[in-house]
Amino acid sequence: MDALGTFLRSLYVLAGGYLGYILGMLLSKQFVGFSVTNAYYLAVAGAMSLFLISGWLEGRTRGVVMRVQRSLSGLEPRQVTAFIVGAIGALLVSVLLSSLLQNTILDNLFVKFVTTLVLGAFFTFFTVQNSEFFSSSGRSSVAAKPTLPNPKVLDTNVIIDGRITELAASGFLEGTLVVPTFVLRELQFIADEGDVTKRTRGRRGLEVLEALQSMRPLKVLDWDAPDLQNVDDKLVRLTRELGGKLVSNDYNLSKVAKLQEIEVLNLNELALAIRAKYAAGDILSITLTKEGNQPGQGVGYLEDGTMVVVDGGLVMRGKTARVLVQSNIQTAMGRMIFAKLEE
Repeated sequence: MDALGTFLRSLYVLAGGYLGYILGMLLSKQFVGFSVTNAYYLAVAGAMSLFLISGWLEGRTRGVVMRVQRSLSGLEPRQVTAFIVGAIGALLVSVLLSSLLQNTILDNLFVKFVTTLVLGAFFTFFTVQNSEFFSSSGRSSVAAKPTLPNPKVLDTNVIIDGRITELAASGFLEGTLVVPTFVLRELQFIADEGDVTKRTRGRRGLEVLEALQSMRPLKVLDWDAPDLQNVDDKLVRLTRELGGKLVSNDYNLSKVAKLQEIEVLNLNELALAIRAKYAAGDILSITLTKEGNQPGQGVGYLEDGTMVVVDGGLVMRGKTARVLVQSNIQTAMGRMIFAKLEE
C-alpha cells in the first residue's frame, strides 16, 4: 500500500469514529437512559465499520481523482484562472448578502447554502464562458485558430487507402487538405511496425501524402487534444473547430461524425454513387468466368467489379455473351446484377 492509500484509509477510519461519536452524543441528549459512555462505543464501532470498507472506498476515491485529473489536464490555463476568479467573486458576494440578511426571516443556514451555490454556478459559468479575457495575448481562442480555405481533414484510413490521390488529381476535391500531426504520428507508428503488412500500409500512407503534397495544397497542422485519447474523437473535434469537412472511408467514424453534425465525405459512398447502374431490360455484353451457386448459373464481372449472375449462363462459360438484366440489388459486399441469356 502506498502513502496515499494509507492516508485515505486512515482518514476513513477517523471519519467513521467521528460520525459514531456524533451519533452517540445526539442519542444521549435525546434519551435519558443513553449513557455518554455509549458514544465512545459507537465511535469505535463506526471506526471499525469504515475500516472494513476502507479498501473499497479507497479504490472509488482513486477512480474519481483520476477522472478529475484527466478533466483538469485538458483545461487551458486561462480557463482555470477564470474559474478561480468566478469562485472568489461568488464567495465575496455571498458574504455580502449574508451580512445584509442578518436578523431577517432569510437568516438561516439553508438559505445561505443555496445562495452560495447559485452564485457560485453563475459566476464560474460567466467567467469561464468569457475566459478569453484572461488570455495573455488578449485575443479570443476563435481568432487564434488557423484560418484555412475550405478545409478537408483527412483520416488515417483514407490516406492509406490511396484513392484520395486520384480524386484530388481529378479536381473534384476542392479546398485545403489538412493532415493533423497526430495522424502523421499514427502513420509513422504503423510504418515502423514489426508486422510486414502493417509496415507496408504505413509506408503506403506516407507515400500518398507525398503525392498529395505535389499536386494540391496540403497543410500539416500542428494541433492536438491532450484530453482525448482516441484519434477518431480528435478528428471530429478538429473538423468542428476548423469548420471544415471530414474525408474518411471509415463507416463507424462517419456515423459518429454525422451524429455530431459534422459533414463527412466518405469515399466508399462516393464510389457506390458513381458506379454504373443497370435497370431491368438493359442488355449487357459480359464474359462468363465461373459457375454460380445455383445449377446452370454462370457468373461474370463488369469492369468496375460488379458481379453479374446469369441464369442458364453456365453453357457460355469462358465465352462472351449478351445477357438481359432482370434485377439488381445492393449488398454489403457491393452491387449484384441478375440476368439471363438473351434469346
